[in-house]
Amino acid sequence: MGNIILTGDRPTGRLHLGHLVGSLSQRVQLQNSGMYDEMYIEIADSQATTDNSGNIQKVKDNVIEVALDYLSCGIDPKKCTIFLQSEVPELSDLTFYYMNLVTVARLQRNPTVKQEIVYRGFQNTLPVGFMTYPISQAADITAFDANIIPVGDDQLPMIEQTREIVRTFNRLYGDTLVEPQAVLPQNTVCHRLPGTDGQAKMSKSIGNCIYLADSKEEVKRKVMGMFTDPNHLRVQDPGVTEGNPVFIYLSAFSKDKHFEEYFKNSETGEIEYKNLDELKAHYERGGLGDMKVKKFLNYVLEDTLAPIRARRHELEKHIPEVYQILFEGSEKARLKASKTLSRVKAAIGLDYRNDYDLINSQVEKYAKLHAEAETEKKTKKR
Repeated sequence: MGNIILTGDRPTGRLHLGHLVGSLSQRVQLQNSGMYDEMYIEIADSQATTDNSGNIQKVKDNVIEVALDYLSCGIDPKKCTIFLQSEVPELSDLTFYYMNLVTVARLQRNPTVKQEIVYRGFQNTLPVGFMTYPISQAADITAFDANIIPVGDDQLPMIEQTREIVRTFNRLYGDTLVEPQAVLPQNTVCHRLPGTDGQAKMSKSIGNCIYLADSKEEVKRKVMGMFTDPNHLRVQDPGVTEGNPVFIYLSAFSKDKHFEEYFKNSETGEIEYKNLDELKAHYERGGLGDMKVKKFLNYVLEDTLAPIRARRHELEKHIPEVYQILFEGSEKARLKASKTLSRVKAAIGLDYRNDYDLINSQVEKYAKLHAEAETEKKTKKR
């Protein structure tokens, strides 16, 4: 069947640096590696409606934002299939069938679901659709026979639940579905990038994100306002780099070339810091101010985001073409998902159109009933 990748995002806002290091950069590498037969990237707009039912326009508006972010980061529609979840109704059918394989208690134990419920403040207002997110994700993955799922570590419980559903289905109905494997970013720093305010997670609602579409001025403003070591009050004070967002971002984005470019003395040719380890060591022993480190981080991020921003600016001039990419990708995705749905229904025993044994048995059954009735009728006449 080959190696097939499925990944994606909910269109509830523009994508940020956390997405770039956690998934987007990895997706581009995977798509260009030549090691995979198929790659599907989903914009999960249907799932996004489960906690935005009162503001569907938000979801619709952000579909194009996510698509622009994908393309500007290097996702190539010639090498992978970008599609809209709502344009592939077979995914909803699969979700329904899989619901019978999972208990409510199991969903409630899912760590990712529990965390998201608390994060969104759901109590008695928890939508059923949101609660069944792991089942919907299982449908997305299995619909395309995906066996490689690039995710952050916070999504590992979701992949494990998909694996459970696959195993249960195959045990009940025969070997039908492919069991997926999660792939984490190689750089452990990239598993989860903290917010600029020091919070454990970037959040669109809190406003602690640096977006891929942010202007040069916006990025600088956010970097200069970033949380650092609260006890590093004076330049000469020793500072803490572990857990310090500025240094976490540098670990995720800085390269040796940035140190050579930024810290090189134009007159002597000497480089003040050759790598991040040297910069950290100076900060930890004291004598290095937060502002100098932040200015360097701003330089690094601008080097990273400038080409993405430039590509996005050009793509924004061709919005109809971007939508056409989504429509064509959705048609291709639906063809693939429909084959899986047919296979699933046949395994369950609900494939009536092709179940000729069932049809013939019913023909025989009712022919026999009518023959018996006719015989009884003739007997009574005698």
